[in-house]
Amino acid sequence: MKYSVQAFSAGTFWVPGPEVYWMQGWGTREEMNVLIYLVRGGGRTILINTGPPADLAILNEAWLGFFGFPEAQIVRSDDQRPHNILQSQGLSPEEITDVIVTPLQAYATANIPLFRNAQIHISRKGWIEDFQAPYYHLHVPRHLRIPPDVNEYLQNEGWEKVRLLADEAEILPGLETFWAGVHHRSSLGVCIDTNKGNVIITDSFFKYGNIEKGHYLGVMESMMEADASWARIRRQGKIIASIYDPEVFVRHQGGVLA
Repeated sequence: MKYSVQAFSAGTFWVPGPEVYWMQGWGTREEMNVLIYLVRGGGRTILINTGPPADLAILNEAWLGFFGFPEAQIVRSDDQRPHNILQSQGLSPEEITDVIVTPLQAYATANIPLFRNAQIHISRKGWIEDFQAPYYHLHVPRHLRIPPDVNEYLQNEGWEKVRLLADEAEILPGLETFWAGVHHRSSLGVCIDTNKGNVIITDSFFKYGNIEKGHYLGVMESMMEADASWARIRRQGKIIASIYDPEVFVRHQGGVLA
Protein backbone atom coordinates (compact mmCIF):
# COMPACT_ATOMS: atom_id res chain seq x y z
CA MET A 1 0.00 0.00 0.00
CA LYS A 2 1.34 3.45 -0.95
CA TYR A 3 0.32 6.57 0.98
CA SER A 4 0.55 10.31 0.51
CA VAL A 5 1.99 12.42 3.32
CA GLN A 6 1.55 16.16 3.86
CA ALA A 7 2.61 18.41 6.74
CA PHE A 8 0.62 21.33 8.13
CA SER A 9 1.61 23.85 10.77
CA ALA A 10 -0.87 24.19 13.63
CA GLY A 11 1.13 26.94 15.35
CA THR A 12 4.55 28.47 15.97
CA PHE A 13 6.63 28.95 19.11
CA TRP A 14 10.27 29.56 20.02
CA VAL A 15 12.57 27.79 22.47
CA PRO A 16 16.09 28.43 23.77
CA GLY A 17 18.79 26.99 21.52
CA PRO A 18 20.08 24.52 24.15
CA GLU A 19 16.61 22.91 24.29
CA VAL A 20 17.06 21.74 20.71
CA TYR A 21 20.82 21.16 20.69
CA TRP A 22 22.31 19.80 23.90
CA MET A 23 24.83 22.25 25.46
CA GLN A 24 24.85 24.39 22.30
CA GLY A 25 23.26 27.62 21.10
CA TRP A 26 23.45 29.55 24.36
CA GLY A 27 21.81 32.95 23.95
CA THR A 28 19.96 31.89 20.80
CA ARG A 29 16.38 30.81 20.10
CA GLU A 30 15.01 28.23 17.71
CA GLU A 31 11.73 28.47 15.84
CA MET A 32 9.48 25.46 16.31
CA ASN A 33 6.19 24.50 14.68
CA VAL A 34 3.41 22.28 15.97
CA LEU A 35 3.06 20.01 12.95
CA ILE A 36 0.15 17.80 11.97
CA TYR A 37 0.65 15.21 9.24
CA LEU A 38 -2.16 14.07 6.95
CA VAL A 39 -1.66 10.57 5.55
CA ARG A 40 -4.00 9.15 2.89
CA GLY A 41 -4.19 5.80 1.13
CA GLY A 42 -6.14 2.57 0.88
CA GLY A 43 -9.41 4.29 1.66
CA ARG A 44 -8.08 5.57 5.00
CA THR A 45 -7.51 9.16 6.10
CA ILE A 46 -5.02 9.36 8.94
CA LEU A 47 -3.71 12.15 11.14
CA ILE A 48 -0.43 12.10 13.00
CA ASN A 49 -1.27 14.34 15.98
CA THR A 50 -4.25 16.62 16.43
CA GLY A 51 -2.78 20.03 17.27
CA PRO A 52 -2.81 22.20 20.41
CA PRO A 53 -5.89 23.05 22.49
CA ALA A 54 -8.68 25.26 21.15
CA ASP A 55 -7.96 27.56 24.08
CA LEU A 56 -4.20 28.06 24.32
CA ALA A 57 -4.28 29.98 27.62
CA ILE A 58 -3.38 27.17 30.03
CA LEU A 59 -0.63 25.69 27.85
CA ASN A 60 0.83 29.08 27.00
CA GLU A 61 0.82 30.20 30.62
CA ALA A 62 2.80 27.10 31.54
CA TRP A 63 5.29 27.57 28.71
CA LEU A 64 5.74 31.26 29.53
CA GLY A 65 6.52 30.29 33.12
CA PHE A 66 8.88 27.53 32.05
CA PHE A 67 10.83 29.40 29.36
CA GLY A 68 10.46 32.93 30.69
CA PHE A 69 9.88 34.81 27.44
CA PRO A 70 6.67 35.61 25.51
CA GLU A 71 7.79 34.03 22.23
CA ALA A 72 7.67 30.60 23.91
CA GLN A 73 3.89 30.77 23.69
CA ILE A 74 2.16 29.15 20.73
CA VAL A 75 0.85 31.58 18.14
CA ARG A 76 -1.58 30.42 15.47
CA SER A 77 -4.10 31.79 12.99
CA ASP A 78 -7.65 30.51 12.55
CA ASP A 79 -6.67 28.60 9.41
CA GLN A 80 -4.16 26.64 11.52
CA ARG A 81 -6.87 25.13 13.69
CA PRO A 82 -7.25 21.41 12.87
CA HIS A 83 -10.77 21.55 11.48
CA ASN A 84 -9.78 24.41 9.18
CA ILE A 85 -6.65 22.57 8.06
CA LEU A 86 -8.86 19.64 7.11
CA GLN A 87 -11.38 21.91 5.41
CA SER A 88 -8.59 23.27 3.22
CA GLN A 89 -8.13 19.69 1.99
CA GLY A 90 -11.83 19.08 1.43
CA LEU A 91 -12.15 16.99 4.58
CA SER A 92 -14.21 17.06 7.75
CA PRO A 93 -13.22 15.66 11.18
CA GLU A 94 -15.78 12.86 10.69
CA GLU A 95 -13.79 11.58 7.71
CA ILE A 96 -10.64 10.91 9.73
CA THR A 97 -10.37 7.14 10.18
CA ASP A 98 -7.23 6.96 12.32
CA VAL A 99 -5.25 9.23 14.64
CA ILE A 100 -1.68 8.39 15.64
CA VAL A 101 -0.39 10.32 18.66
CA THR A 102 3.26 11.02 19.40
CA PRO A 103 4.03 12.05 22.09
CA LEU A 104 1.38 12.28 24.82
CA GLN A 105 1.56 16.05 25.15
CA ALA A 106 -1.29 18.56 24.92
CA TYR A 107 -0.05 20.00 21.63
CA ALA A 108 -0.57 16.54 20.11
CA THR A 109 -3.51 15.14 22.11
CA ALA A 110 -5.81 18.11 22.74
CA ASN A 111 -8.17 17.62 19.79
CA ILE A 112 -8.58 13.84 19.87
CA PRO A 113 -12.33 14.07 20.75
CA LEU A 114 -12.89 16.09 17.56
CA PHE A 115 -12.39 12.87 15.58
CA ARG A 116 -15.28 10.78 16.84
CA ASN A 117 -15.05 8.16 14.09
CA ALA A 118 -11.29 7.62 14.36
CA GLN A 119 -9.37 4.79 15.91
CA ILE A 120 -6.79 6.31 18.27
CA HIS A 121 -3.30 4.78 18.21
CA ILE A 122 -1.06 5.40 21.23
CA SER A 123 2.10 3.69 22.45
CA ARG A 124 1.19 1.15 25.14
CA LYS A 125 4.49 1.89 26.89
CA GLY A 126 3.74 5.60 26.71
CA TRP A 127 0.14 5.21 27.92
CA ILE A 128 1.46 3.50 31.03
CA GLU A 129 4.76 5.25 31.69
CA ASP A 130 3.91 8.75 30.44
CA PHE A 131 0.43 9.00 31.86
CA GLN A 132 -1.17 6.21 33.90
CA ALA A 133 1.73 4.98 36.03
CA PRO A 134 4.98 6.92 35.54
CA TYR A 135 7.86 5.33 37.38
CA TYR A 136 9.69 8.63 37.93
CA HIS A 137 8.82 12.31 38.21
CA LEU A 138 7.82 13.96 34.91
CA HIS A 139 8.49 17.67 34.45
CA VAL A 140 5.28 18.19 32.43
CA PRO A 141 2.12 18.20 34.61
CA ARG A 142 -0.39 15.45 33.89
CA HIS A 143 -3.06 17.84 32.59
CA LEU A 144 -0.58 19.14 30.00
CA ARG A 145 0.06 15.65 28.72
CA ILE A 146 -3.57 14.66 28.18
CA PRO A 147 -6.02 17.47 29.04
CA PRO A 148 -8.83 16.41 31.40
CA ASP A 149 -11.59 16.56 28.76
CA VAL A 150 -9.52 14.41 26.40
CA ASN A 151 -8.78 11.93 29.17
CA GLU A 152 -12.51 11.74 29.90
CA TYR A 153 -13.19 10.90 26.26
CA LEU A 154 -10.40 8.31 26.02
CA GLN A 155 -11.34 6.56 29.26
CA ASN A 156 -15.08 6.43 28.56
CA GLU A 157 -16.89 7.17 25.30
CA GLY A 158 -13.78 6.70 23.16
CA TRP A 159 -12.22 3.76 24.98
CA GLU A 160 -13.30 1.15 22.41
CA LYS A 161 -11.55 3.22 19.74
CA VAL A 162 -8.21 3.31 21.59
CA ARG A 163 -5.52 0.96 20.30
CA LEU A 164 -2.49 0.65 22.54
CA LEU A 165 0.46 -0.16 20.34
CA ALA A 166 3.18 -2.70 21.01
CA ASP A 167 6.77 -1.52 20.61
CA GLU A 168 6.58 -2.79 17.01
CA ALA A 169 3.12 -2.49 15.44
CA GLU A 170 1.40 -2.58 12.08
CA ILE A 171 -1.51 -0.16 11.86
CA LEU A 172 -2.26 -0.90 8.22
CA PRO A 173 -0.34 -2.56 5.40
CA GLY A 174 2.50 -0.19 4.65
CA LEU A 175 1.91 1.87 7.80
CA GLU A 176 3.84 0.79 10.88
CA THR A 177 5.07 2.26 14.14
CA PHE A 178 7.94 1.57 16.48
CA TRP A 179 8.65 2.81 19.97
CA ALA A 180 11.35 5.47 19.64
CA GLY A 181 11.74 6.97 23.12
CA VAL A 182 14.44 9.63 23.43
CA HIS A 183 12.04 12.54 23.98
CA HIS A 184 9.22 10.91 25.96
CA ARG A 185 8.13 7.41 26.95
CA SER A 186 5.27 7.85 24.44
CA SER A 187 7.47 8.88 21.50
CA LEU A 188 6.95 6.86 18.33
CA GLY A 189 8.45 6.52 14.90
CA VAL A 190 5.72 6.32 12.25
CA CYS A 191 6.89 4.49 9.09
CA ILE A 192 4.86 5.15 5.94
CA ASP A 193 5.31 3.43 2.59
CA THR A 194 5.09 5.95 -0.26
CA ASN A 195 5.98 6.25 -3.94
CA LYS A 196 9.11 8.13 -2.84
CA GLY A 197 10.17 5.43 -0.40
CA ASN A 198 9.77 5.00 3.32
CA VAL A 199 8.76 8.20 5.17
CA ILE A 200 9.40 8.31 8.92
CA ILE A 201 7.67 10.88 11.13
CA THR A 202 8.73 11.21 14.77
CA ASP A 203 9.21 13.49 17.75
CA SER A 204 12.37 11.65 18.80
CA PHE A 205 14.39 14.40 17.15
CA PHE A 206 13.38 18.06 16.95
CA LYS A 207 15.28 19.39 13.95
CA TYR A 208 17.28 18.06 11.04
CA GLY A 209 20.42 19.23 12.82
CA ASN A 210 19.81 16.54 15.43
CA ILE A 211 19.38 13.58 13.13
CA GLU A 212 21.75 14.67 10.35
CA LYS A 213 24.59 16.15 12.39
CA GLY A 214 24.25 13.98 15.48
CA HIS A 215 23.59 16.83 17.92
CA TYR A 216 21.71 15.40 20.89
CA LEU A 217 18.46 16.97 22.05
CA GLY A 218 18.67 19.46 24.86
CA VAL A 219 15.59 17.89 26.47
CA MET A 220 15.67 14.14 26.21
CA GLU A 221 15.43 11.15 28.46
CA SER A 222 18.20 8.98 27.05
CA MET A 223 21.27 9.42 24.86
CA MET A 224 21.39 5.66 24.37
CA GLU A 225 17.85 5.72 22.97
CA ALA A 226 18.86 8.59 20.69
CA ASP A 227 21.78 6.58 19.33
CA ALA A 228 19.59 3.53 18.69
CA SER A 229 16.46 5.25 17.37
CA TRP A 230 18.28 7.76 15.19
CA ALA A 231 20.43 5.01 13.64
CA ARG A 232 17.25 3.11 12.78
CA ILE A 233 15.58 6.23 11.35
CA ARG A 234 18.61 6.99 9.18
CA ARG A 235 18.76 3.38 8.02
CA GLN A 236 15.07 2.89 7.24
CA GLY A 237 13.86 6.35 6.29
CA LYS A 238 14.20 7.57 2.72
CA ILE A 239 12.45 10.76 3.86
CA ILE A 240 12.45 11.77 7.53
CA ALA A 241 10.66 14.57 9.34
CA SER A 242 10.04 15.87 12.84
CA ILE A 243 6.75 17.08 14.28
CA TYR A 244 8.45 20.40 15.14
CA ASP A 245 10.82 21.51 12.39
CA PRO A 246 9.55 24.27 10.04
CA GLU A 247 12.31 23.31 7.61
CA VAL A 248 10.01 20.55 6.37
CA PHE A 249 8.24 23.27 4.34
CA VAL A 250 11.56 24.36 2.83
CA ARG A 251 12.59 20.85 1.85
CA HIS A 252 9.12 19.80 0.67
CA GLN A 253 7.07 22.35 -1.25
CA GLY A 254 3.67 22.87 0.32
CA GLY A 255 4.63 20.38 3.01
CA VAL A 256 4.08 17.49 0.59
CA LEU A 257 6.56 14.81 1.57
CA ALA A 258 5.14 12.20 -0.80
